[in-house]
Amino acid sequence: MPATLDLSPDELLTTTRAVRKRLDFERPVPLELARECVEIALQAPSGSNARGWHFVLVGDPEKRARIGELYRQAFDAYRDMPISAHALAKQAEGDDVPVMNQVVGSAEALAANLHRAPFLVIPCIEGRFPPMEGPMGSVVQASQYGSILPAFWSFMLAARARGLGTAWTTLHLLHEEAVAETLGIPFAAVTQAALSPLAFTVGTDFKPARGRPVEGSLHVDAW
Repeated sequence: MPATLDLSPDELLTTTRAVRKRLDFERPVPLELARECVEIALQAPSGSNARGWHFVLVGDPEKRARIGELYRQAFDAYRDMPISAHALAKQAEGDDVPVMNQVVGSAEALAANLHRAPFLVIPCIEGRFPPMEGPMGSVVQASQYGSILPAFWSFMLAARARGLGTAWTTLHLLHEEAVAETLGIPFAAVTQAALSPLAFTVGTDFKPARGRPVEGSLHVDAW
């Protein structure tokens, strides 16, 4: 295993950023390095210990180009959504204005260059669960995604420790079936949960983000 960055656990957790503009598209990522990140990801918890995780590493240029095309189509729709970074940037005030403008710029950069990353990574979970009403529906959805998202976050932490950058996105899911067809993922039996580029970063000196005050997020004993 290659040497990892000299980061404390807290530094690793607080400096694993969504990297969009500082991805090195020209430097190849060894498959073995990506494999090590998957090995670490597979230590994550899994509902009922089902361990139905799958990680699809896409390095083929034609397949990356096709997924990049589908992502840009989804991004074109996303720009006009009320939940988009673009919409939030228009609503921003004070110190949030430059921050949100940076988010918009980096999101646009990723959409334009996603296909250039040495690998695209798609975490998947076995099973397809149609929407269900009521408490059982909530349990099923939470269990499904709760069995793959911790593993993907572990993958990202492992990547950061090795000088690799990632950026969690879900927009490609607007075209999930087309992506499944491109990659041979059995759409009826496997759910895609996210998508990230994987590339070495330009520099490794990432800092914690300007966070939301704890007081706005922490609730003790009651809301």
